[in-house]
Amino acid sequence: MMKIDIGIQEADRQAISDGLKRLLADTYVLYLKTHGYHWNVTGPMFESLHNSFMTQYTELWNAIDPIAERIRSLGFFAPGTYSELGKLTSIKEDSSVPAATDMLKNLVEGHESVIRTARSVFAAAEKGSDQATMDLLTQRLDVHEKTAWMIRAVLG
Repeated sequence: MMKIDIGIQEADRQAISDGLKRLLADTYVLYLKTHGYHWNVTGPMFESLHNSFMTQYTELWNAIDPIAERIRSLGFFAPGTYSELGKLTSIKEDSSVPAATDMLKNLVEGHESVIRTARSVFAAAEKGSDQATMDLLTQRLDVHEKTAWMIRAVLG
């Protein structure tokens, strides 16, 4: 493999990549959780939640590839198995299908987990002067903070 010379030292690229792997895992697991909720939601808010969950999981699905490709751009392999993602994520799986209100609470917690993970990568990205990663992180923070706010508004 050719040496990577993009102006970011290898140790910094590794640290950034490690953080992005956690962000990828959190995003993927939140995508899977949200998609499962879309399939399984019931109750008086079914239609609005079913549609809202579809919007959310579609956005999450579209975010996965740019995160993985950023990891690859830095010269490292992106995690690509459920086993790897499961070891890296901070988001807990459900043991059963929750009630609609609990789904919403779980999604707020999931988005907040992704927010914390994204914020944790900034220090490494700043140290490495990695503006592309900082831009990606900023975009993800905006989406997750807005989504968490909107879900909290539904909960009252």
